Amino acid sequence: MTPSSPDYPQFNDADLQRRWRGRTQFTILQNGFGDGAQLLQVWSAWRSETSDTSDTEVPGRLHYLVIDPQPPTREQLAQWSSALPEQLQQAWPPQVPGYHRLFLTQGKKQLVFTLINGDLLSSLPQLEARIDFFLLRSDPAWNSALLKWLSRLAAPQAGLLAQGELPFARREWLQAGFISESKNENEEGFAPARFSPRWETSSITSHIDRKAIVIGAGLAGSAACESLAARGWQVTLIEQHAHAAQEASGNLAGVYMPAISRDDNPTARLTRAAFLFAQQVWARSGVFDSARQAGQACGVLQVARDAEQAGAFEQAARHWDYPVDYAQWLSADEASARLGMATGSGWFFPTGGWLRPAIVCEAMLEACGDHVQRHFLQTASSLRRDGDTWQVCDVDGQMIAQAPVVILANGMQATRFAQADSLPLQAIRGQVSHLPASVLPDLPFVLCGDGYLTGAVDGVISMGASYDQDDDPALRIDSHRGNLDKLAQLLRQPELAATLMSATNEMPLSGRVGFRCVSADRLPLIGALPDDAALGGAGEVQLREVPRQPQLHGLLAYASRGLIWAPLAAEILACHLEGEPAPLGKDLLGLLDPARFALKAHRQGRC
Repeated sequence: MTPSSPDYPQFNDADLQRRWRGRTQFTILQNGFGDGAQLLQVWSAWRSETSDTSDTEVPGRLHYLVIDPQPPTREQLAQWSSALPEQLQQAWPPQVPGYHRLFLTQGKKQLVFTLINGDLLSSLPQLEARIDFFLLRSDPAWNSALLKWLSRLAAPQAGLLAQGELPFARREWLQAGFISESKNENEEGFAPARFSPRWETSSITSHIDRKAIVIGAGLAGSAACESLAARGWQVTLIEQHAHAAQEASGNLAGVYMPAISRDDNPTARLTRAAFLFAQQVWARSGVFDSARQAGQACGVLQVARDAEQAGAFEQAARHWDYPVDYAQWLSADEASARLGMATGSGWFFPTGGWLRPAIVCEAMLEACGDHVQRHFLQTASSLRRDGDTWQVCDVDGQMIAQAPVVILANGMQATRFAQADSLPLQAIRGQVSHLPASVLPDLPFVLCGDGYLTGAVDGVISMGASYDQDDDPALRIDSHRGNLDKLAQLLRQPELAATLMSATNEMPLSGRVGFRCVSADRLPLIGALPDDAALGGAGEVQLREVPRQPQLHGLLAYASRGLIWAPLAAEILACHLEGEPAPLGKDLLGLLDPARFALKAHRQGRC
C-alpha cells in the first residue's frame, strides 16, 4: 500500500531542468520522503537530460537531500512502489539516525541521494550545504527560526515549492528573502518562489584548478584519490614505498564494524555513518568483486569483555532497539550457538566483516583510472609555497610535484612537515599475530572484543592486536602471548592461549608490527590544517574562524578504524573542496576539524 502524498509538492520537469542546466552542480532539499515519487520524478528527468543533452549542460553532480524522522524501511519501499529502481531499494539504509549517502548513478554524471534520518527542527540547522531548490511540505515543526535557516541555506536565485499550509505570512517570506513567482496574488500559500533577498549573497563555488597532491598511499590517501577522481580531479599520489598500503594500512587483514554506546556518543554516531558509507564506496570501486578475494562481509560479533560491559551492551540494545540489519544483541547462549563454540554475549553486526587493506587500496586506485599519476619510491620531506601553488620537495629540496591543493594522508609522517608539526598525534604500536588456519575450526564470522580474529588469507588467520606505548618495530613474544590471551577470552577458553603457544613452539608465530596514528581525543583529523602563527595573533575566534594553511589538508589519525574512516573522510574533504553538501552535520564535522586542538590551546593561552 502506498502512503498518500497529496501534501508533497508537485513540480514541472522542464522547469527543474531549466534551473539546473549549465550548472556544475545542483542541490535539492525535501522534507519528508513520502513514497519517493518526487525523487523518482527528479531521477527520471535527470536520466532524460544526461542522455539527450551535452555534458556541459547537465551538472556533474545532482545532490538530493531528504530530512525525515521516520523514513520507510526497505520492505516498505518494495511494497509502496514497484517503480522505484532496484538499485535504490538494495542500497536503502537501515533505520538508524544520522546521514546516509547513496550513489544512485555512476560515471561522469552522478546523482547523490542523502537521507537524513532526523527531525526537521534539529536537522535543518545542521546542514552544511547551499540549496538550489526546496521541495517543502507542511510539518508541525515549521517555525520562524526554521524559515531563517531556509534563508541561510538558500543559494542565489534558489527556487522553492511548498505544498499545504506552511505557517508563514507573505511578509515573513519576504523578510527571509523569498519572492513569490505566482501570478495570482490571492493564491493561498507562497509557492512557487525564488530566493532574491535585498541583501548581498554569495555562492559557494570552487575556483581552484582541480589538481591535488596526495601524500601517502594507504587507506586514507587511496580513498582521497578515489573521491577526487570521481569528481574529475587530476591527482598526483606520492608514496615512499614501492606499493600502496605499506605502513599502518599494511596488515594482512582488518575488521570493519561500527561502535555502539548507550548514550549514542560522537564516536558511535560517527562510526555508524562511516561504516555505512564505506560500503557504498567499496561497492563503487569493486572491492567485493569475487575475483579480488578482498575479504568477506560475513558479520562481526563484538564480544563483551566482562559482565559489566555485557550489561552496558544489553542496556544499549534495549534502549535503541536497532533494526536487525544493522545490529543485534546476542546472549552468550545465542552467540555460542551461532558460532558453534563457546563465547560471550555481545553485538552482532550482520553486514560487518573483514577486508585486506592492500587490496582495498589498490581497488580504489584502479577506480581512479588516468586521473591519478603515481610517484612511488619518492619521499616527500618538505612543503613550500609559491604563489597559489604548493610544491612538494624531497630530502634534497628537489621538487617532486606541485599543485594548488595538498592532502597529507601519511599518518605520523605528516608531522615531518613544518606546517603540521604541532598536530597532537601519537604513534601506537600494534602487533598482529598470524596463526595457521588449521589450528582453529572454521568460524562463520569475525570475532572482535579486546582483540580480533579475521578470516583466513592464504591459510593464515590474523589475530590482534597489541596496543603498546613504544616504538619497537620487531616482533615480540610478549605481544604474541597477549594476542593469544585475547583470543582465549573471546572463546571463553582460558587454557587456549597456553595450548596454542605450545603448539607453535617448534614453528614460532609470525606476524606484523605497525604503528597506528592516533589523535589526542582519539578522533580523526579531517580537513584544512590550522595556521598556528596567524592564530596566535588573533583574538577570540570560533572554530570556523581559525586561520588555515591555504589549501593544505589532513586526512589523519584513523587509529584502528582506517577501513571505515577513510571513505567518509575523503568524501568530507572532497565535498568541502567542491562546495557540495557535506555528508555529516555541522556538529559532527566540528569534532573532526584538525583546528580543534589549536583553538583549544589558543583559548587556554598556550599559543
